[in-house]
Amino acid sequence: MMFWYGDGMNGWGWFAMSAGMILFWGLLITAVVLIFRTLDRAAERPARQDRPAGPERILGERLARGEIDEEEYRRRLSALRSGEP
Repeated sequence: MMFWYGDGMNGWGWFAMSAGMILFWGLLITAVVLIFRTLDRAAERPARQDRPAGPERILGERLARGEIDEEEYRRRLSALRSGEP
């Protein structure tokens, strides 16, 4: 019995081997799940649209940010729609 250490592996050796195997599989499964979740999120992202924003959209964003009040918004919106400068 050249490869055995005395009577064989004791209880602590079995415990360490079992805990190591559980840790290994847990880390492997976690890595696979995270990779699939990352790839799935990348597929769900909408394509970026680089078209310029229209004047009405910019005006709406300024209203939402509080740069102009509602009266100014309506006045400028009517000017845009009527084609006046």
